[in-house]
Amino acid sequence: MSAPNPNNRRGWRAGRVGVGLLLWPIDKLGGKTLETLDHIGAVMILQWQATLWIWRALTQKKVRVGKAALVSQICRIGVQSILIVSLVSGAVGLILALQLAPPLDDFGQRDKLANIIGVAVLRELGPLIGAIVLTGFAGASIAAEIGTMVVSEEIEALEAHALNPVRFLVVPRVVAATLAMTVLGVLSSFMAILAALLVSMLVLEIPYDTYMKNTLAQAEMVDFWTGTVKGAVFGMLIGIIACTNGLKVTGGAAGVGKATTYTVVECVVSIVVADLVFTTIFFALDLN
Repeated sequence: MSAPNPNNRRGWRAGRVGVGLLLWPIDKLGGKTLETLDHIGAVMILQWQATLWIWRALTQKKVRVGKAALVSQICRIGVQSILIVSLVSGAVGLILALQLAPPLDDFGQRDKLANIIGVAVLRELGPLIGAIVLTGFAGASIAAEIGTMVVSEEIEALEAHALNPVRFLVVPRVVAATLAMTVLGVLSSFMAILAALLVSMLVLEIPYDTYMKNTLAQAEMVDFWTGTVKGAVFGMLIGIIACTNGLKVTGGAAGVGKATTYTVVECVVSIVVADLVFTTIFFALDLN
């Protein structure tokens, strides 16, 4: 019986290493895909559970969602965000006016910047800017708060007392984020248009009457309502994603930090994708 050839064994091992290197990217891509789909499923399940509790609260007298908790979350998420949303939106309005003026001067149509800013802000930039600011201001805070409750076993304490965490923690935050973002989207659009109006009057020498006439001639109610609907959906996404990441925290303080970071990234990506979907639908329905 002949002895095994060490060269054949080395070749076999090298072949296995080569196949492993070839399959490694596929394995990583597949793992990330499954992880992403699992997370999306968790978000959708939590959204469904929250929707059921909201429906029960609206239709059954025995089921109540604490008004004090809801008001507290609206003040925390919405009221405290007014200043920063106004500041950012106003700055964007100033930037748009100053950037659009030189190109429009080439065509002798400087006053038409009111038409462009009015439609762009009402349809897109108002709710989008408000949502992105709210993501960093409130979304991360919600994820960190609920994550800290998970780490300190407060969620288990609620369940031990037969109190559903979705009903008492998730629902007030999701509803508050939706309502707050709806109003903040309108406020964001108003501040951007107001800032553009002021810089147009004081710097670009566009009369007030001309600016307002062009804005009202171009913008329609459908532009306002589409922006408002977007704001409500963006707020719902922020609330539900933040709550999902908070409830999934593991690993102590480090896990809370990761959940906060993931919340901001996921909310921004989800908002942009949702905005794209809305724009595509409105374009197909000829609402643009």
